[in-house]
Amino acid sequence: MCSVSVMGCYPLVPAYFAALYLEQVSTPLLLGIMYIGIFLFMPLTAAVKYAVVLLIIWGAIRLIEWANEGCPAFMAAFMAAISTVIISFAGGLLEWKNQPEMSAVILEGVFICGAVILLGRAMHLILHWQIEYRTEEKKERGKEDRLRGYAESFQGLSRIFYTMSNTKNTYYTGELGQIQNELTGKICANCDSCALCWERDSTPLYGILSQMIAGIWNGGAPEEETKEQLQQYCVRSKDMVEEAVRVFERVNLNRAWYNRLLENRQVIAEQLDAMAYIMQDCAREEQVLDAQEKYALSEIRYRAKEQGIVIEDMHLIETVAGRKKLEVTLKSRMGGCVAVKSFLTASGRVLGCRLRAAADARTFIAKEPAAFTFYEDTHFRSVQGIARQKKDDAQISGDNFSFLELESGAMVLGLSDGMGSGSTACKESEMVLDLVERFLEAGFSVETAIRMMNSAMVMKGENDLYSTVDLCKLDLYNGTANFYKIGAATTFIKRGDNVECITSANLPVGAKAQIEIEAEEVQLQNGDFVVMMTDGVLEYLHVPKPEQTMREIIESIQTNNPGILAKRIVERVMLFTGGKVQDDMTVLAACIWEKA
Repeated sequence: MCSVSVMGCYPLVPAYFAALYLEQVSTPLLLGIMYIGIFLFMPLTAAVKYAVVLLIIWGAIRLIEWANEGCPAFMAAFMAAISTVIISFAGGLLEWKNQPEMSAVILEGVFICGAVILLGRAMHLILHWQIEYRTEEKKERGKEDRLRGYAESFQGLSRIFYTMSNTKNTYYTGELGQIQNELTGKICANCDSCALCWERDSTPLYGILSQMIAGIWNGGAPEEETKEQLQQYCVRSKDMVEEAVRVFERVNLNRAWYNRLLENRQVIAEQLDAMAYIMQDCAREEQVLDAQEKYALSEIRYRAKEQGIVIEDMHLIETVAGRKKLEVTLKSRMGGCVAVKSFLTASGRVLGCRLRAAADARTFIAKEPAAFTFYEDTHFRSVQGIARQKKDDAQISGDNFSFLELESGAMVLGLSDGMGSGSTACKESEMVLDLVERFLEAGFSVETAIRMMNSAMVMKGENDLYSTVDLCKLDLYNGTANFYKIGAATTFIKRGDNVECITSANLPVGAKAQIEIEAEEVQLQNGDFVVMMTDGVLEYLHVPKPEQTMREIIESIQTNNPGILAKRIVERVMLFTGGKVQDDMTVLAACIWEKA
């Protein structure tokens, strides 16, 4: 390149130097090699000129990098061109020998400006095309098959436990016969009149005892008529009745423990199903797109370099849902701080979609390398508001709420009402929402999270301590909302002046081992509100149709702020109750908006 001369100019020298310098090649080594070529292949006058040009180019680009934490290619191209033109013009003024014509100098500057940009892009592709990207685009087929096999095994175990737990929990005829034999064996065996009572063919004791046992089975105590009949034929009828009651008390206790065992089997079956779901989900591997998107990744590196960002490691992934995810390790080239937003903007333009950082990601790229995960951005954003009133004379509200933003691009709104009021109800509802959040953050589906949480509450085993669960999962990519209501109050959707009701009739969590989860899906639109509330808001309206009244209340409130909407709903309800709060009240409102 140092020997290529056009009209007395050597335009490839500054262009090649600037392009390689932008690729972070060692500056002393690059200058040394360039100077060797310059003084070997150029006339002395030209060699001195271009040696000075390279130093000026290096200083100018370095100054831009120091000021902006990076140097875009067009700025480097302009500085290389203008530096060459200025030195050539100065050489003409000093009347150096063999100086090119002014027209050639101007053309050289134009050529250098374009060549730096083109050579920079070409050098970048050459230097980074052969980077070894992660090759495990999918896990080995054998591993996926093993995971699916494990999932089928857990599902098989779950079916076995379900079958075991479906055994009838009532007494059967053989068991009643055993009770009768136990009674006669204990009372009659030690009675002197046993032979007279039982050896006669016409004795009615069989029938009388059967009636007495059936009466205790059905009502908990023998009928008076049966007692009188037994006294006529049995001298120890009183002992017989007392022993029968004691035997049934023991049998009932055993039956209660057995029923508890059946419930635990159902809980175990639910947990095995959840484990099977996790394994099936793990078998659906994300696809690594490094090999297919080499050009896009190279372009991201090039644009990051212009922003003063060094990419140490980078992988483009397609999630199971078909959306893009970018995993990168970044650091600042000059040691300063570079906003993550600038990298997101540059990368999004290359990939053809907007990107968002994880919720807990740093906002600046520093000198030390740091790992970042960026996701394809959602089409909607959600804004939430809350309004609460605790029960009169209560120290704390028994209601709890939750806003959870998942990495999958979903927003989960949660509301739980603990039975009763005060600290006990608060702890119970708080525990319910905390369990749901933990399961969702671990990657469970909402249905599985509810079942796992319900299993934990059943195993907890405290009587009369139940909590309602009201969940709404907003998909911020397509605007769909899925509602999961377990013993919860009605939810309302406000769209302009129209309000829609969503109701459900389920027992609270922890009431039984196996619960039915029916999700209702609604397609939301830009500006729609979701209003969730605890039963303390609706029950004390003191009107025949509280849902219809609440719908009219929501329709009459005109605001775009979910916090104001929730606050005004509570204020209107307080008018119906005369300012008294007979139960904990919580109203949660959320609105979705399309991103600009």
